[in-house]
Amino acid sequence: MLFSKFPLAGGTLANRIIMAPMTRSRTSQPGDVPNDLMATYYQQRATAGLIIAEGTPISAVARGYSLTPGIYSKAHIEGWKKTTEAVHQQGGKIFLQLWHVGRRSHTDIAGEQPVAPSAIKQPDQVYGPLAEGGFGMVETSIPRAMTTEDIQQTTADFVQAARNAIEAGFDGVELHGAHGYLLDQFMRSASNQRLDNYGGSQQNRLRFPLEVIKAVNDAIGADKVAIRLSPLVGEGFKETDSDIIELTELLLKQLAPMSLAYVHFSENIGEYTEATDSFRQKIRQIYPNPIMVAGKLTKQSAQTILDKGYADLVAFGTPYVSNPDLVRRFKHNIELTEFDADARLTLYGGDETGYTDYPAAN
Repeated sequence: MLFSKFPLAGGTLANRIIMAPMTRSRTSQPGDVPNDLMATYYQQRATAGLIIAEGTPISAVARGYSLTPGIYSKAHIEGWKKTTEAVHQQGGKIFLQLWHVGRRSHTDIAGEQPVAPSAIKQPDQVYGPLAEGGFGMVETSIPRAMTTEDIQQTTADFVQAARNAIEAGFDGVELHGAHGYLLDQFMRSASNQRLDNYGGSQQNRLRFPLEVIKAVNDAIGADKVAIRLSPLVGEGFKETDSDIIELTELLLKQLAPMSLAYVHFSENIGEYTEATDSFRQKIRQIYPNPIMVAGKLTKQSAQTILDKGYADLVAFGTPYVSNPDLVRRFKHNIELTEFDADARLTLYGGDETGYTDYPAAN
């Protein structure tokens, strides 16, 4: 099934092997504009059934990592057109991941105090400017609680970003609702201690994410909208919410009638709980529409998930860093180029080294 076609967003994916979104911080300055180097990077990997481009801030205050590309200015739209055209020239499909980091930011990155459901900070680091110059990991700033007006403006920012993505040539968008970023922060009681209609009960904690999803659906069509979730991952939190699985099930029940492009589960990173068969069976029972799974998958484990019917699409992250021709390597059982410790030094920032200089297999 890995190599079988799959209908998505009004088109057809050539296979079910997906390139997961990964922050690489290679934009042109000033303005965090997508450039030719980024277009080359994604074009090299266009044999993936679908590329999900890196997390892309929907506004300045949504930004939490330096040198990441935006999607809120004309320059961003024009810059991204280079990537979408390059991928489409190779027959590929590409979605853009829309990103608001919430409290996982720093004032020097966001340009103002970061925002969050509640004014709660915990120890955390993001990639930003260093006091001595250059870039590296910096401690996040204390966030301020979002007002109702902030929430409404952020929803509008998501909608405009989705429209901008379509104008830039993307086939659809993925909302980042995972890894302790803003939508995830609203869903978890550890980060959401609001006393209004956006906090407290499970349905209230889902209110903002659902409002964003519905608004983006209305703007570009639900078949071009996806969301990434990580209920089994504790990234961005000191503790796991006791009801996050139950809340996720409630969310999926309300998403099912919307016919989204897919729901994307990110797993097996940071502090995580391993997905059980019973978890996957329950999710599939609740949500009959396309499901994608990512998280340290191998060719064999991905095929097993597909064979069992737990997912329809399987996404790979770090294997795509060092194997631009991953689909071909899987298909012909060619050994993968390993992603090693040295490669981590070139993940964020820099030039083509560790980015576009990984060769395809002979």
